[in-house]
Amino acid sequence: MYEITVDREFCAAHALEIQGTRETLHGHNFRVTVTIAGDKLDSDGLLCDFHTVNAVLKDICRPFVNANLNDTPPFNRVNPTAELIAKHIGDQMISRLEASLAPAARVAAVRVTETTGCAAVYRPATA
Repeated sequence: MYEITVDREFCAAHALEIQGTRETLHGHNFRVTVTIAGDKLDSDGLLCDFHTVNAVLKDICRPFVNANLNDTPPFNRVNPTAELIAKHIGDQMISRLEASLAPAARVAAVRVTETTGCAAVYRPATA
């Protein structure tokens, strides 16, 4: 099994609702790590081009940079937890990279770190 990872960081604010109570708006330097995995390499010896994954991740994160996530789709409709941020980014990565990935490659995991020692991981179900 081969894996590659791409990291991106963005600053954003959010106010979570926990058990019916909304937190005070606060910010984080969110760090996102996307892992692409697969059993085979292409004819160039690559699982997937880092530049392709990085460009897609940058585009997905662009609306969140210096934003209040509670006002930014899709988090203007759902609680902007690290778990749901990871899922959103993972689902977007899957749909946007599908045609670009080598046939054996897939999005294996998306990790969102809010602060040192506090991270959530989303692992998409495999077909």
